[in-house]
Amino acid sequence: MNGHIAVADLGYGDAGKGTVVDAICASGRIAAVIRFNGGAQAAHNVVAGGRHHTFAQFGAGTFHGVPTHLSRFVVVDPLALAAEAASLGNPFHLLTVDGEALLATPWHRAANRAAERRRGGARHGSCGMGIGQTMAYALSHADAPRVADVLSPARLRRRLAAVRDRLTAAYGELDGPPLEDVVTAFTAFGAAVSIVDGTCLDRLLGNGPCVFEGAQGVLLDEWRGWHPYTTWSTTTFANVAALCDSFERLGVVRTYTTRHGAGPFVTEAPLDLPEPHNGAGEWQGAFRVGHFDAVAHRYAVEVAGGVDALAVTHLDAPGRCPQLRVCTSYDVAGERWDRIEPGPFQDLEHQARLTEAMAGARPRDLHRPADWAGEIGDLLGAPVRLESWGPDRADKRTAFAVAAA
Repeated sequence: MNGHIAVADLGYGDAGKGTVVDAICASGRIAAVIRFNGGAQAAHNVVAGGRHHTFAQFGAGTFHGVPTHLSRFVVVDPLALAAEAASLGNPFHLLTVDGEALLATPWHRAANRAAERRRGGARHGSCGMGIGQTMAYALSHADAPRVADVLSPARLRRRLAAVRDRLTAAYGELDGPPLEDVVTAFTAFGAAVSIVDGTCLDRLLGNGPCVFEGAQGVLLDEWRGWHPYTTWSTTTFANVAALCDSFERLGVVRTYTTRHGAGPFVTEAPLDLPEPHNGAGEWQGAFRVGHFDAVAHRYAVEVAGGVDALAVTHLDAPGRCPQLRVCTSYDVAGERWDRIEPGPFQDLEHQARLTEAMAGARPRDLHRPADWAGEIGDLLGAPVRLESWGPDRADKRTAFAVAAA
């Protein structure tokens, strides 16, 4: 691959985007990792020579000293960022943040958790980090706090107070720190990072090849996922296209399908595949596993606008799990589905009907390939350019080199 690369998970997340971005950055020629969606709820695990870190807001190229840029599409959580930075040795010099990005506050997080509690047994599977709540608040309030506000304490205080008061009125008393403590912490964040305007991204793109690192997965996309079990985030390549004129699209999949928390999961099965880095969470729920779902992943490729290449991770798993299979069709109320037809864009009623169909679907055609990477490449219609045979950086096999943009 040459030029800029966009990395997106084609499943429900947790396919290994972090380890793929880390492997690409190992070329030593990447100018920056640019985050293009999500926020602190991201959990991108990288293992390198005995060192492990779960990247959330810092890019997964940080171990290589590659700068991170948080674009305007990222929801920035300064409190979570401070904690992550501390565990990495405070590499704030590697970080630039677009001033237009939204700020997640403790009250957004508390309101998010209150909303999930209200749903009882019908939870949506939120991470409980307030990302969706921050997006929802911004849709109805033009004065939603943004990163550049931390440079003006008076405006920041006014906007934070408005968030606290409005969400408390909507959800009741919320568990949050005193307002002045948040103002102090957010102001310190502003002093530690470089807050920039849109021209910074243009400079980074001109400095050399950049990697756009996505969060979550296409099957959780706010408009294309199984509504309402989705994320308030555009997980396809659409945000990248809004930031960059030309890039190659790299889709990431595991040899088996995984999902955190609630929502349809057609190929879920009791497979013996222990997960060292993804446990059950209070808000997300259990970490679920199942056979490789070629039907859903083909849908992801289609709604994402296609991919130029694939990265297939966990290729060591089939050897440890003789029961693992590839599913190429569903049984949906007696009908055979080998394709999920996309509906009109941003039609959430259609997506809700699709969710009902997916909840009733069952695997129909299952098989076990001899060549997992080759089979997945054939089923998804793209060459496999990166293979991962274990959790460590040393377990990666790449078939592409990064050249200057």
